[in-house]
Amino acid sequence: MTVMVVIPTYNEADNLEDLTDALFGLAIPDLHVLVVDDASPDGTGEIAEGLRERYPGHMHVIHRSGKFGLGTAYITGFRYALDFGARAVVQMDADFSHRPEYIPRMLDALAEYDLVIGSRYVPGGKLDERWSWWRYLLSWWANSVYVRLILGTQVKDATAGFRAWRRETLEGIGLERIRSNGYIFQVEMAYVAERLGYRILEIPIYFEDRRIGKSKMTVPVKLEAAWRVWQIRWRHRGLKPLR
Repeated sequence: MTVMVVIPTYNEADNLEDLTDALFGLAIPDLHVLVVDDASPDGTGEIAEGLRERYPGHMHVIHRSGKFGLGTAYITGFRYALDFGARAVVQMDADFSHRPEYIPRMLDALAEYDLVIGSRYVPGGKLDERWSWWRYLLSWWANSVYVRLILGTQVKDATAGFRAWRRETLEGIGLERIRSNGYIFQVEMAYVAERLGYRILEIPIYFEDRRIGKSKMTVPVKLEAAWRVWQIRWRHRGLKPLR
């Protein structure tokens, strides 16, 4: 089974090489890694090119001409993966908050589920101990209360960015209907998948704070995501299960 891991990057020069080596070290047959870089000024794109030479035929790079956002980066990556013929598509961050060693379990679960989410908020899931109580409370409230209350979802970690998709799920969702571009993209994808009746499994993960670099999840980004949840509800109000 061809598996493609899609990693959007912006200023991840200090993380990308170690992450790529860890992914290929999993010894997953026919594993491919795709970096979608938004013109990182720190040289992330150049490092990705060097890794393409190290892993010929299995390392892929898309260079975008500017910082166009997380959502469009993932849509670009998903379309590339589908065109390439991937049967499973994994999405993850480049900062080691998503540990590569969870991926084999996620892929195994795709035999019975359409979408597998690495979740912080199911039994066994855990957040980095370095998080402040306020940061933990805000994240828990956003996922376990706010999003679920407004959208009526069963997914407990709707903002999670560590996911494994079956090819057929991405095709069935219809990527053209997904319009969110920031971190709310994760919520929209999960919501649409659930509304369409796809089988979703959340597996517990330990979510480690980024090892190197600065978080891109600023307060304005969080506030924007909060009001866009209502936009998602209105946009997809007519969705019916496919089966």
